Amino acid sequence: MPSFLEAPVAGAYHLLTSLVTTLQPLTGAYAAVIAIVLCTVVVRLCLVPLSVRAQRGLKARAAMMPQLKQLTERHRGNPERLQREVAKLQSESGTSLFAGFLPTLAQLPFFWLMYTLFSRAVVAGESNHLISGSLLGAPLGTHWPIFSGTPAFLVLAVLLAVVAWFSARLARRQLDETATPLTRRMAQFLPYGTLLSAAFLPLAAGLYLLTTTAWTVAERTILQR
Repeated sequence: MPSFLEAPVAGAYHLLTSLVTTLQPLTGAYAAVIAIVLCTVVVRLCLVPLSVRAQRGLKARAAMMPQLKQLTERHRGNPERLQREVAKLQSESGTSLFAGFLPTLAQLPFFWLMYTLFSRAVVAGESNHLISGSLLGAPLGTHWPIFSGTPAFLVLAVLLAVVAWFSARLARRQLDETATPLTRRMAQFLPYGTLLSAAFLPLAAGLYLLTTTAWTVAERTILQR
C-alpha cells in the first residue's frame, strides 16, 4: 500500500480500537460489532445533507425525463449538440443526472477503510486486534464460508436479503412511466448486489453493508414522505 494511504488507515485503526476499548466493559465480546455499527451511523449522519440533495435531484430528474426524451429524439444524430442541450437543461433546473449517487460515492473511502482494517493481520506496525472481535462466534476478519452453516453468516445473509427487498420496492416506486424495461429490471435486482458482495468480503464489511443499506432504506422512506 502506498505510504500516503497508511496514515488514514493507522488513524482509523487507533480510533476504532479506542472505541472498542471504551465499549468493552459494557458490551463484552460484541464491542467491535457495536463500534462498527456506531461508526457507520456517524458517517451516515454526516452524509444526511448529501442524501437530502440526492433526493431532490431524483425528483428533479424525474421531472426532466420527458424533456430529456424529446432532446434525445431531436438530436439523435448529433451527440455533441445533445450533450450541450442536456447540460443546459441541467443547469437551468439546478440539478444533475448523477445527484442520486452522491451519498454512495461519499461512503467509498469509509468502506475502503473498513475493508482494509479487517483484511490485514498487521496495521500501523502492530498486530491487528480488531480481527479478534466476533459476531455469533464468527471472527469479524473472516470471509463468508459459502457452504458453511455458521449462524453469523446465515443471519447476515437473511437480513441483507430483507433489506434488499425493501430497497428494491423503494427503487421501483421512484421510477416513472418513461423508465425502460431494462431500468425496471435493474431497479428490481441491483439491491441484491449487497448480498453477493458480502460473500467475498470480511464479516465486518458485510456488517457495514447491512447497517448502511438499512439506513438508506429508512432514510429514503422518510425523505419521500
